[in-house]
This record gives sequence, C-alpha cells and structure tokens, in this order.
Amino acid sequence: MSMGSASETRNGSKERNQPTAGETCYFCSRGTLEEKHVTVDFRWGEQLVIIENVPANVCNECGERYYAAKIVRQMEQIAKERRKEREIRVPVVEMQ
Repeated sequence: MSMGSASETRNGSKERNQPTAGETCYFCSRGTLEEKHVTVDFRWGEQLVIIENVPANVCNECGERYYAAKIVRQMEQIAKERRKEREIRVPVVEMQ
C-alpha cells in the first residue's frame, strides 16, 4: 500500500503526497498511474475486512496501488467499526 513522498502541510506537519493519474509508478518506474476503484483486503489486527469501491491510483504495468492518506484513514475506521453489508466464507490454507 503506497502513499507517495513526504511534503509539508499548511500547519507544518509532514504528510505524504498522493501520486496522481498520469504519473510514473514509483515502484516499477515503467507504468503509468490510472484512477480506479478497487477492492481491498484490509487487515485490522486479526480481522479481515473486504472493502469495495475504494478510490486508488493503480499502475497499469505492475498493479501497485496508491491510496490517499484520508482514504487509508477511512478504511481503518470501517475496519474498527466492524460494519458489514454482507458476509462471505473464505477458505484458509497453509503453504507447505
């Protein structure tokens, strides 16, 4: 989960810049970022929450996703609230 490079906000605190659509991917340096809505498998402690329709900038080459800091905070809040719209069963296996 990438959030870009650091810069100062108006109040002087450090915050990461959100890479924007059209920029080159920081991860692979080959692809271009595209605005998309994605599904995120978000872990909060032992809890796994699947969050749909999350705005992200996604590399069209390697698939790396970049989220704005406010989006990450919203995902954390959703996981903390344990809100659910539906449930699915997910098999769990161990690599051998």
